[in-house]
Amino acid sequence: MIAETICSAVSAAGLGIAAITAYRKRFLAATRIAAYSLVPVGLVMTGVVAWVSGIVFKPTVWAGFGLLALAWLLFMTTRAVERRSGTTREERKAARAASSETAVAPGSSSPALTSGNPAADTRPRGGARKKETAAGGEDFSDIEAILKKHGI
Repeated sequence: MIAETICSAVSAAGLGIAAITAYRKRFLAATRIAAYSLVPVGLVMTGVVAWVSGIVFKPTVWAGFGLLALAWLLFMTTRAVERRSGTTREERKAARAASSETAVAPGSSSPALTSGNPAADTRPRGGARKKETAAGGEDFSDIEAILKKHGI
């Protein structure tokens, strides 16, 4: 009952301000103010105000909001712990994909290094690779590992 009275008073005050604004020959602003001032009365007439006031004054509703807040807090805590531990869902998927890529063929003792197409394999073989690394002066494998760890 008090909420409906407050909404009616706000609407009446808004319509009064709109009338003063229209008297000052600012008709566009007056129309906009009148539109805003009719919203509270419309909410009262549709029953939205009674529904909201019923929610605000029920302790069970506030207990429900408290449980929702607790659930949100638990979700955020688990995400923070997961980030700190470094094992995210994407990292686990990447580890599974990497382990499936280096599958060992039946009858061999090590994983296959080529895709089966010798023309597609452009990596240097054996000694040439070692010479190339020594000639380049730096080995970027540790940098690549760091970038992969951060998902870059």
